Amino acid sequence: MKVIVIGATGTVGSAVVKELEQRHQVIQVGATSGQYKTDFTDIGQVRSLFQQVGKVDAVVVTSGSLHFGPLAQITPEQFRIGLDSKLMGQVNVAQVAQEFLNDGGSITLTSGILSDVPIRNGASASMVNAAINGYVTGAAIELQRGLRINVVSPTVLEESLGSYGPFFIGFEAAKGSRVALAYARSVDGAQTGQVYKVW
Repeated sequence: MKVIVIGATGTVGSAVVKELEQRHQVIQVGATSGQYKTDFTDIGQVRSLFQQVGKVDAVVVTSGSLHFGPLAQITPEQFRIGLDSKLMGQVNVAQVAQEFLNDGGSITLTSGILSDVPIRNGASASMVNAAINGYVTGAAIELQRGLRINVVSPTVLEESLGSYGPFFIGFEAAKGSRVALAYARSVDGAQTGQVYKVW
């Protein structure tokens, strides 16, 4: 299959690329590096990306920024970081991808454990991750031509503990290679509307 991975150079994305390229042609997209570059918060850039790449069999998004901070101090602008990037960036991709996916193709988005297991300083992340899960389960019943959509909800990655470990005290981290298997299940499998939890 021809698979496009947006966020391919990040921690999760690089693990997903390594897993998928064993079987598929993987096109790597990043914000500042990769075979193609795009700002997925701009739906015009997303459409331009797909026009350049052409028809694909699967789309995976592992990208998105979030703000972590005490609830009482979060500003509307800080809430918008996750809403504009991780939520609407992925929604932009999913909406445009429908036009460029071959029949039976799939879309796989990324949420995270905080949709179900809250932590201090994570209210914005919990909100955004839950919204992504909701979009996927809602979109799954409306997709046409046998298209499928799923979301992977990982815990913190072992490879990310240096940056995010202090937020996730008491959580069991997962290896990137284990998390990547959930994306493979979505791309290579047959399910739709699923939230694949890797906790």
